[in-house]
Amino acid sequence: MTRESTGKEGIGSGAGGEGDAVGWSGVEAAVPELARRVRERFGVHRHHVLATVRKDGAPRLSGLEADFRHGELWLGLMAGSRKAADLRRDPRFSLHANPGPGTDLAGGDVRVSGRAVEVTDPELVARYAAAVQPPEPFHLFRAELTEVVRTTTEPPYVVVETWAPGRAPRTIRRTSNDPAQQVE
Repeated sequence: MTRESTGKEGIGSGAGGEGDAVGWSGVEAAVPELARRVRERFGVHRHHVLATVRKDGAPRLSGLEADFRHGELWLGLMAGSRKAADLRRDPRFSLHANPGPGTDLAGGDVRVSGRAVEVTDPELVARYAAAVQPPEPFHLFRAELTEVVRTTTEPPYVVVETWAPGRAPRTIRRTSNDPAQQVE
């Protein structure tokens, strides 16, 4: 049986109408509990999987270190990397948290999607570099999020929590016996 509930939380600062994107602080303001769980899950491992769009339109999957700092989600990329070229040409991305060893997915399976905005302000790049000490030179992008998803299990259910700016959070509970869902 599929069960869906819609949260009653309002949209926090920085969140606009449907289709808008927000920085990480906008996610925290709008859905603080989901944001906390997602951030914790990303914090379990250092390396994650970034999906970008190649020049030919195909997806590209690459390893990446993501960093939550100063109310933002930062993506630091090696200078001249293909993933940096992808984001400069088409800023759409998805970032999937490293699932880690085993199959238990403690903390859930999380993914965020949105647009990556390259940061070129020398002072901001220097401040980030001083704090993080990445290999230099590097490209720095700030994530503007359009979707946050966390998937967990509560037997017999698979539980999918989703949120997008301008929409109420949703929780869907499904079993493997449920008919395929039509997604809007």
